[in-house]
Amino acid sequence: MSRPPADLYGRARADRMFRALVPVVGAFRRASERGARRQPPVRAVDRDLRVVVRSSSVEADGVVAVTLADPGGAPLPGWRPGCHLDVVLPSGLVRQYSLCGDPADRHTYRIAVRSVGAGSAEAHALTAGTPLVVRGPRNAFPFVGPGPYLFIAGGIGITPILPMVHAARGSDWRLVYTGRDRRSLPFLAELPTERVRVRTDDEHGVPTAADLLRDAPPGAAVYCCGPAPLIDLVKAAWPGRFHAERFAPPPVVGGRPFELQLGACGPVVPVAADETALTALRRVRPDVAYSCRQGFCGTCRVRVLSGGPSEEDGMLVCVARADGGRVVLDV
Repeated sequence: MSRPPADLYGRARADRMFRALVPVVGAFRRASERGARRQPPVRAVDRDLRVVVRSSSVEADGVVAVTLADPGGAPLPGWRPGCHLDVVLPSGLVRQYSLCGDPADRHTYRIAVRSVGAGSAEAHALTAGTPLVVRGPRNAFPFVGPGPYLFIAGGIGITPILPMVHAARGSDWRLVYTGRDRRSLPFLAELPTERVRVRTDDEHGVPTAADLLRDAPPGAAVYCCGPAPLIDLVKAAWPGRFHAERFAPPPVVGGRPFELQLGACGPVVPVAADETALTALRRVRPDVAYSCRQGFCGTCRVRVLSGGPSEEDGMLVCVARADGGRVVLDV
């Protein structure tokens, strides 16, 4: 136990109030440390993690939920609300899906996939027992800071928001859940009835920013996930703390044209002011690897030989640009 401080008036004996507070503070500190130890460590896992599909079920029109587990039943790496997995599908395509289960369950991961393209078609075809490789969990949408909170989810955007809602219990929070119609909204049955407003286009029309934000508690942090127009609408109207995750890459705004040279002696590819380097590169190299198109997965990183914004770390061609001139890539 720490030695009590001297009397506030400089007398040799210890102050009685501080003497009484020392064991109280010590007990509080020990309780806090025990609480911190109970939290599972969460570290991004960059190595391949082998899992198996435990189950797949229809959650809404065009949406399936897939539950993954370790083939031998071992615990999986921990995660927190906002985390996603890089899922290597049977064809080799890599797609990112938000974890939407319970972070306290260390033996299963749950993802949900809306049918929108080739990758999602593969995910919808997964059956129990199918082996997969995943990487992660990674967090590009961290749930941080104190409440109050306003959560805004558009359709499949409920997937990262759902664990946040459960984690926010005990705080001041609200959720606005939007979509085309109720049949298209997954996990409605898992949401609490209080503090949740479901508004669909078929019943209420296309939402305005004022409609989406009218439930915000004073001083709230807004967490928004869904289609790009929804995120842009809310972000433009909300002056406070704002956090978002997109399903599609943001548009290129204020860019300048530049050139990519493929290898020291290779062809030169022009990159327009309003397109990404990845788009230009895929015109001549359609098999170039990419995944998230938002700069966080690292799949499209290419070594730069000269002229790039970061020759040392390489160039994420899905988001990185040059301010004119020519970038020579090691491809």
